[in-house]
Amino acid sequence: MEIAIDALDIAAVRPFWKAVLGYADEAGADGPEDPIVDPVGQGPAMWFQQMDRPRPDRNRIHLDICVPHDEAPRRIEAALTVGGRLVSASHAPAFWVLADIEGNEACVTTWQGRDGS
Repeated sequence: MEIAIDALDIAAVRPFWKAVLGYADEAGADGPEDPIVDPVGQGPAMWFQQMDRPRPDRNRIHLDICVPHDEAPRRIEAALTVGGRLVSASHAPAFWVLADIEGNEACVTTWQGRDGS
């Protein structure tokens, strides 16, 4: 399985997804529009498809990325450092909602703060 994200500016959204997922460049493909992969080989590869015009009502994506509770701050900071934005922290530490520069969202989730824990 692979995940494809339609983007107007691939070079602008790719660093966000690389950071929030903890992914790396695909071997031999480290350009600003190349696919990214899970460095431990467990998650699906992600690639980016060039859009020719905005489609605000289509092709939006939202991923939940479950990480250990002590990894969440590093993942969030990495995503913000490369241009992502924090949409909401109202349910933290259960999850934080982040978005890339084009508005595609990702939640960084942990086990904390769920069901009263």
